[in-house]
Amino acid sequence: MTNRISRGSTARTHESRNPGRRRPGFRSFRGLLVTGLALALTTSGCVKLDILSLGPDGPPQQSIVSGTAGPKVLLLEVDGVINGAEMPSFFGSSPSTVARVRRVLDLAREDPEIGGVLVRIDSPGGTATASEQVYTEILRFKKEKGIPVVAQLLTTAASGGYYIAMAADEVQAHPTTVVGSIGVIFTSMNFAGLMEKLGIEDQTITGGEFKDIGSPFRPLTAEERAQLQSIVDDLHLRFREVVDRGRPALDAEQVAALANGRIYSAPQALENGLVDRIGAMEDAVGLLSDRMGAPDVRVVAYHRPGRPRSNYYMQAPGLAGPPALDPATMGQALAPLLGRPGFHYLWWPGLSGLR
Repeated sequence: MTNRISRGSTARTHESRNPGRRRPGFRSFRGLLVTGLALALTTSGCVKLDILSLGPDGPPQQSIVSGTAGPKVLLLEVDGVINGAEMPSFFGSSPSTVARVRRVLDLAREDPEIGGVLVRIDSPGGTATASEQVYTEILRFKKEKGIPVVAQLLTTAASGGYYIAMAADEVQAHPTTVVGSIGVIFTSMNFAGLMEKLGIEDQTITGGEFKDIGSPFRPLTAEERAQLQSIVDDLHLRFREVVDRGRPALDAEQVAALANGRIYSAPQALENGLVDRIGAMEDAVGLLSDRMGAPDVRVVAYHRPGRPRSNYYMQAPGLAGPPALDPATMGQALAPLLGRPGFHYLWWPGLSGLR
């Protein structure tokens, strides 16, 4: 939807009240503020971004994390912030969530013994596009292989994390899982008040009256807010459609009532039809075993050479990200998410709880 509302001239200049005075570079100023906010999110404890890298030390290998006989079940992890861009790490950079999931599924395509997928989700969500891409990749793999998919929700399956679970045939929550946050958030910062206190003025020049919509250097106008709200509404509608397809027992009106952005405990999610049952990882494997018609299955996961996986919860170094990041590195890692406006399927408070 396009709103064509005139605000006068399509070029705007913010004149300096003191043109002779030198001002700090705006990019450096913005970088300091973004890093400061990222650091603030980490001061309450040790925080880890799960950046889902397969690691640089040669081709990945496969571990059996459970079972000794029968067809294979792929353990596919979606942990941490769901992103579509490379993220900084101790290894230089790590593939995005989307790239890592696609790579794991491509490896699984070459294994004819894989007869099911267990998607382990522990995520507050991420960007709208990355969440959609991971969801689509799992759906495509399920259709191509003609195999069942079960989602096991762990600590958090909010917003984009829940969105991805909708690709599964059955969704199971852990007894303590936080579920839901079905909604959209547009993230942007307004530093205008702080800049005024510091004697810094915005001198942005635009060609096109809405060119700097969402600028951190000034407040939104009413027209701009309406434009952004229209995009948020469209993305929210898309989210509800995905939930409607993924939860066939719920009708569109029920989904709309549940999709108000609130979070639910596991019992509340079960009562409202957002999950099918409550249980542990072993129970989810049992569901897949039943759907596959196999009394025994082997759960497998990919890992870096020499770093085998020994259980459902182990995250091999390099596969699921480095150990806990120190505050300075954390600020750098969160900057791509916080440092630019964007539309997210994200439970924002969940960022501060990442480990």
